[in-house]
Amino acid sequence: MKELLMLPDIYDWLFALGQFFQTGGWVLYLILAVSFLMFTLVLERVSFRLWSYPRQRSNTLSSMRKESLPAKRLSLLCDLDMALSDQFSMIKTLIMLCPLIGLLGTVTGMIQVFDSLALYGTGNPRMMAAGVASATFPTMTGMAAAVAGLLFYNRLSRWSESERKNLRLSLNEGVCQ
Repeated sequence: MKELLMLPDIYDWLFALGQFFQTGGWVLYLILAVSFLMFTLVLERVSFRLWSYPRQRSNTLSSMRKESLPAKRLSLLCDLDMALSDQFSMIKTLIMLCPLIGLLGTVTGMIQVFDSLALYGTGNPRMMAAGVASATFPTMTGMAAAVAGLLFYNRLSRWSESERKNLRLSLNEGVCQ
């Protein structure tokens, strides 16, 4: 019973990770870097939503109540509005880059397959199939990273838009752009 509850050894994880990167080639390291940056920005937006934004919103609303100049009130609202939409364009760009980098990996992998076919001939279909499979692996990885990022992006973007609308409605102010 005790053996069933054991987790895989760290060396097994590292070996599997090494095989993963070996199968997909050098492009997977680029996808890893882009994904790391993308999810770092997503985590920043999540932490902004959970901790920074409530405090910033209450400070802005209290400052707006004290302010008598409409231009200054509008400026405070615009600052909060910009903070809500911060980093979304960068996240969206990184999401779009992931499948493109994966396609780059597929193209370079297919070039390697064709080179090996030219060198060894078409007599070994298993070698050709393995080459095509490893060539398409970066595209799958890039698309998986993009889909995961898109799920977080859409959720955070909808929340941000909702908050922007709520601010405008509650303050009866004009649209800041």
